[in-house]
Amino acid sequence: MLEIEPLAHFNFSKVFIFILLFTNSNYPQKFPNPEVHKLLEVGIEYILNQNYELANEKFNLLSKRHPELPLGKIYLALSEIIKASDLGEDVNPKILDDLDKTIELSEKLADEDPSNIWNHYYAALSKGCKSYYHVLNGEWLSVISNGLSSVNNFEDCLELDSSFYESYVAIGAYKFWKSRKLEFLEWLPFVEDNSEEGILYLEQAVKKTIYSRHLAAISLIWIYIELKQNKKAIELAERELRKNPINRTLKWALGRAYEDLDLKKSINIYNQLIISYQAVPNQNYYQETILKHILAQQYVKLGEYREARRLCDEILSNKKMSENVRERLMDRLKKVKKLKKDLTN
Repeated sequence: MLEIEPLAHFNFSKVFIFILLFTNSNYPQKFPNPEVHKLLEVGIEYILNQNYELANEKFNLLSKRHPELPLGKIYLALSEIIKASDLGEDVNPKILDDLDKTIELSEKLADEDPSNIWNHYYAALSKGCKSYYHVLNGEWLSVISNGLSSVNNFEDCLELDSSFYESYVAIGAYKFWKSRKLEFLEWLPFVEDNSEEGILYLEQAVKKTIYSRHLAAISLIWIYIELKQNKKAIELAERELRKNPINRTLKWALGRAYEDLDLKKSINIYNQLIISYQAVPNQNYYQETILKHILAQQYVKLGEYREARRLCDEILSNKKMSENVRERLMDRLKKVKKLKKDLTN
């Protein structure tokens, strides 16, 4: 009998500690310096369109023109981390040193002027980036410690201004996933279910954040999928893709959302993602391999075993994959071999 693994395709722990960004809004919570705000806004838009080189140009310019602020260095690190996550690359360990410096500067600024909400925001963002760095390296104790510290700093922002919606994203995602993962302990008097509150935070963030809107949307999409509210997930993902139609993070989530409703449409979206990765210069085949394995499993569910077998053969015959990528995909490749064997028998 063919065994198909659960198709989550997503590490939910990324959600509550990945302190991301987004674009335009008419709400007043943009950075008070117009030049800083514009450089952030344009750089973020480049990231969302996966043009990391141009994004880094903007963040380098921000760092050069405003060395007293940690924002340029924070977003440079964030851009590199997002790029590594998107393309399945190793993260440059130098980023960790850079983030430690931004945390030090952020905390110094917060000590000097604790009433300035942006000083606390720098610290929260830096620690969130550091936590995401550890996610990509599988260092889970560091993920938890930095993630919780980041959330605490965002809560400091809300103490200064309860309508500082940039804080709603991390706190909302944290409230939901903490409740979801600890629901087996809800009988204990000190363990509360804050999942609904977390969703409300994120829904507010989608409407009212400037720099973190994308994460709010992505977080909600995956929460809707977790709750089996796939139509809501699809509606939100498609709405966001109208603004950034080539964004692979959104497309990946949309493909997953369609799996339980329209498998052929899901397959079409995953094929679009494969084409997108194939167009990346000198791609390392990491994400393409994962997507082809996902597709093979989808075809099995449709009973199209020949197509599933073809994809397994493509994956296993790829001679261009580096040893580093092959090693990182070791468990995945074992599953592909097993699927191929099952399809042969």
